Amino acid sequence: MIQLSGAGKRFGHKLLFEGADWMITPRDRMGLVGANGTGKSTLMKVLAGLETLDYGSVSFAKGISAGYLPQDGLTLSGQTVFAECMSVFSDLRAMEQEMEDLTGRMPELDHTSAEYAQVADRYHKIEHEFQTREGYAIDAKVGTVLTGLGFRKEDWGRLTDEFSGGWQMRLALAKLLLQQPNLLLLDEPTNHLDLEARNWLEEYLTHYPNAFILISHDRYFLDITVNKIAEIWNKRIHLYSGNYEKYLNQKSQRLEQLQAGYRNQRDRIEQLEIFINRFRYTATKAKQVQSRIKELERMERIELPEEEKTIHFSFPQPKPSGRIVVEFENVAKSYGEKEVFRDVSFMIERGDRIALVGVNGAGKSTLIKLLAREEPLTSGEYREGHNVQADYFAQDQYKELDQDARVLDDLGEISSRSTETELRSLLGCFLFSADDVFKRIGVLSGGERNRYALLRMLLHPANFLLLDEPTNHLDMRAKDVLLESLTKYTGTVLFVSHDRYFIDKLATRIFEVGDGRVEVYPGNYEDYLWRKQGGAAALEQAVAASAKPAIPKPTPPANGRQTEAAQERSDDTQRRLNPIKRKQIEDRVRELEIEISRLERRIGACETALQTFVNSGETERQSRELNDCRKRLKDCLAEWEELSQTLQA
Repeated sequence: MIQLSGAGKRFGHKLLFEGADWMITPRDRMGLVGANGTGKSTLMKVLAGLETLDYGSVSFAKGISAGYLPQDGLTLSGQTVFAECMSVFSDLRAMEQEMEDLTGRMPELDHTSAEYAQVADRYHKIEHEFQTREGYAIDAKVGTVLTGLGFRKEDWGRLTDEFSGGWQMRLALAKLLLQQPNLLLLDEPTNHLDLEARNWLEEYLTHYPNAFILISHDRYFLDITVNKIAEIWNKRIHLYSGNYEKYLNQKSQRLEQLQAGYRNQRDRIEQLEIFINRFRYTATKAKQVQSRIKELERMERIELPEEEKTIHFSFPQPKPSGRIVVEFENVAKSYGEKEVFRDVSFMIERGDRIALVGVNGAGKSTLIKLLAREEPLTSGEYREGHNVQADYFAQDQYKELDQDARVLDDLGEISSRSTETELRSLLGCFLFSADDVFKRIGVLSGGERNRYALLRMLLHPANFLLLDEPTNHLDMRAKDVLLESLTKYTGTVLFVSHDRYFIDKLATRIFEVGDGRVEVYPGNYEDYLWRKQGGAAALEQAVAASAKPAIPKPTPPANGRQTEAAQERSDDTQRRLNPIKRKQIEDRVRELEIEISRLERRIGACETALQTFVNSGETERQSRELNDCRKRLKDCLAEWEELSQTLQA
């Protein structure tokens, strides 16, 4: 479909990549990855025909249509949302109009005339093509895509000019998906999507009929949607089969091979140079010396890439709060006649890591503002626990920064114990490198200022963090640093994020916000989806259906009443029942149910993977993982059964 041959590209004096050979076939589902500044977006523009190569060539098969979605910058105006999407089908709508015209002409013509036959023949040809191309379903297609990307039906009739930049990008994505080009090129398509829209797009791309290439910093999204990875690394394009997780394993192996080849080559070069220097002026060895000199000249030198620094930063831990951090009781919030929350009650305990999920406009940001006391309650009660120190990170947190201060100086003032090297390393994690650290905060872009505001907050965290979309504008490396620091954080976190991997790794509870209520689910996002899809109900039914030994009832005395001694024993049992212990057992049972479900899914995945042979090492690893999962499942089932019997007793 598209072929790059010896492709190379420069950005000013910097070489992005060279010598790239890459063939894109009609069914490829590829993720394009690489460090910032390696040329991913530039390569996408080359494939879209918007940029030219400096070296090599790119050839396109006849009839190829490529649709390109940049990260941002697209603006649509002048039409309603629905009309803008319908404009994608202009040729089909023209055919539909012609069919209507021909239908109006036919009754006016003599059915036996040649002109009637010509008009009827034309109508049947157009109608057949219109039907083949699903012209009768275009309204339904537009509605499905708009709904999937989060546009409410009442928004369809609004002018596109009324929408923000993020929604404009959603609309541009909707038009591309409706066009269904031969090659779909998406540069960070999930940047402007909430979790529900991202999940819909994931499902849509899974069934997309043509090829697509996408850049994304959401590793879960890549794992689900792609089956190949192209990486720009060491100024070359390297291709890998499999999703992102498999790419990481293969890259590690490739790097080990490259390092081994480099060491072997250096040893060989050293041997040749020793021989040449030793016998350069010995006449009897002249021929052998010349042979080795030619070997050195012909040798293609292996270059090792710059080592990717792995930074582990330990953020200072906050002072502990009381066990109860926050309590909401019958809380309501309204803006005029618009009701956001009604009768909301929940409790947050020390150490909870809570993810807020829900569609855009459900009230996630409003709930965070209520917890941060940025907004007053309309009614209800908000109780804060002992020694709770809350800190709020808003989406526009950068507005609170000193616009005239330099980044490095400002960070040094709030972290005086850190050296400049440590500060620069930390800034590098959040994508501030080289001279960027000397920029004034006022000249940073919105994304850069948001990243910097998040970094400042995490240097001196409170014991209750409220984070509204902290993963925006972060690449995978920065997300990993943030994730690692929050995982080790001993305080309490409540956050909104649209990154599925980030939520799965961090969250211990899910708060679903919608329809004016807050529903609480234990576990991470995967556990939440499992419960929403009926997994918990199915497990409860299975447990209820399982055979239970009957517990014989004690025979009552002849007078039909308990003896005084028996009554005392019963009362004593009730007094000894520890409600805290019971709650701990119930919580542990719920955790075990989630773990059992996860292990069963993992065992199924391992058994499926073992049916396809990759290599002996991979088979051994999968077999080992399968055995470990089976052993853990057996242990979990045994513990679950024991605790369940304890609760029943």
